[in-house]
Amino acid sequence: MGLSLDYNYLDGQSPLDEEEKAELKIKSISTREELDEFEQQNIETAMEWLLNQNISANRLLTEKFVKDLHRQMFGSVWGWAGRFRQSNKNIGVDKAVIGVELKKLLDNCFYWIENKTFPEEEIAIRLKHRLVSIHPFSNGN
Repeated sequence: MGLSLDYNYLDGQSPLDEEEKAELKIKSISTREELDEFEQQNIETAMEWLLNQNISANRLLTEKFVKDLHRQMFGSVWGWAGRFRQSNKNIGVDKAVIGVELKKLLDNCFYWIENKTFPEEEIAIRLKHRLVSIHPFSNGN
């Protein structure tokens, strides 16, 4: 049967296109609630993985790590997990410049950490805010 994903999106949510919906790995999911539950389980597993990593800023602030983390968080549910989106959304930079914008953000963040430009909490907030505004993945940013 599979998930139709034709539920109502809240303001600010990024609707998935048909190709993205087709990459749902668990075909028995038929409701948004089921999808949310499977995604939450995947995220909890990813958190355990993350807590067992020895992560330096040099490793954390790379495109590879961002993609790996996203894959850990959503890879059991979505085939596109860990891959930059291939379509433009109602939020985010143009798909063609995702890599460039992410690199600028990660380089800036590394500079902020190395030079203690901002308190750690502010660096985390700035990183998350800009990452969401870049919106590198189809969903789960």
